[in-house]
Amino acid sequence: MNLLSILSIFDWLTLAWFVAAWAGYAWYARRANASEFSLLQVTNRYRYEWLKQATSRDPRMIDAVITQTLSTTPSFFCSTTILVIGGLLAILGTSDKAVELVRDIPFVARTSALIFDVKIIVLVVIFVYAFFRFSWSMRQYTFVALVIGGMPPPSTFQSGEHDREAYAERAARLVALAVESFNDGLRAYYFAFAVVGWFVSPLVFALATAGVLVILYRREFKSDVLAVLQND
Repeated sequence: MNLLSILSIFDWLTLAWFVAAWAGYAWYARRANASEFSLLQVTNRYRYEWLKQATSRDPRMIDAVITQTLSTTPSFFCSTTILVIGGLLAILGTSDKAVELVRDIPFVARTSALIFDVKIIVLVVIFVYAFFRFSWSMRQYTFVALVIGGMPPPSTFQSGEHDREAYAERAARLVALAVESFNDGLRAYYFAFAVVGWFVSPLVFALATAGVLVILYRREFKSDVLAVLQND
């Protein structure tokens, strides 16, 4: 069977809109973080201040605890994502029964088992991507712990032997990269919810994708939390 003929033209157009929306928003968010106030940009300032203070502490137990606490969230999502992927793969093994079950839902579109499998595979790809981003975030937090553990004594910063500003900026940048990786994984979860709308109809899929874009934009650039953090 021709791969292009598996889905209708409306399904392909909606899927193309989904991919373009996700990639376009990711591109916009990364550029906007450097040019306007965003949740990531504002919290990066707090990360820098935290690690600048860490250069004057000895021992740095508080900083180690903070790093461990920050790494627990991507660790949780990483484990959860593995369970989600396992569940989706299990559905692929029993797609015929799943299709019969879905057909009993009044507002869900009637599709063949093959099309149902394609939609499940799209979800699997999304969650596999999320897993790699979450696991990379966890790995980056281990680098942050190494940098904090290898931080020179406070006396060397006071004497000028080491540059306090440069060391804090390097460590804060590592934390920011870990957060960006986590955000990529979390964004994949948001867009996975949009794909669920595809099981209803391509129109619902397209509207859900647009809705996810609005939610992500408001939370990263227009949220109440951002307004509070901007008020120094």
